[in-house]
Amino acid sequence: MEETLILVDEDDCETGSAHKLFIHQQGLRHRAFSIFIFDEYGRLLLQQRALGKYHSQGLWTNTCCGHPRLGEQIHAAAQRRLFEEMGLSCPLKKVASLLYREQVSDDLVEHEFDHLFVGTCDTSPIANPDEALAWEWVLLSDIPGCIAAAPDRYTVWFRKIFDTYTLAGIRAWQALSVDIPSIGHLAL
Repeated sequence: MEETLILVDEDDCETGSAHKLFIHQQGLRHRAFSIFIFDEYGRLLLQQRALGKYHSQGLWTNTCCGHPRLGEQIHAAAQRRLFEEMGLSCPLKKVASLLYREQVSDDLVEHEFDHLFVGTCDTSPIANPDEALAWEWVLLSDIPGCIAAAPDRYTVWFRKIFDTYTLAGIRAWQALSVDIPSIGHLAL
């Protein structure tokens, strides 16, 4: 069954819905989220997207990405997806949003109002092989150099987030991630 995504305007107000593949083929703006999980050493958990994904296969990216279901709150969707993709459950905090439009293949476009969440977890993930081919904890300070050396190894949205918010901004997110109340993951 094909996933239905939420269409939004430039202010993230819902304007309708459509099937996921159609949205990406037409480059329609839709609601999404990206999650950045850090550990106590300031490392960021990256995942390598599964080869079965219909775009950006095999590329490295942030810990988890996804889309809320119709009627689902964005925070609840982020918690759900983090567990589905990486087998992790931890408090999450929204730190920013990013509106972007980028070509992800010859015939697919990501046009997202992306809600950015952070959390801290020291548990090793149990990645869903349908979602993630591999995972790795990477020092946050090493990531800009890795992206600069081989940009084609990373998803367009991951590069866009680092370009937009910079290493200093993402370091500030990491600091915020350790101060999330432990009941934060229960809030919907």
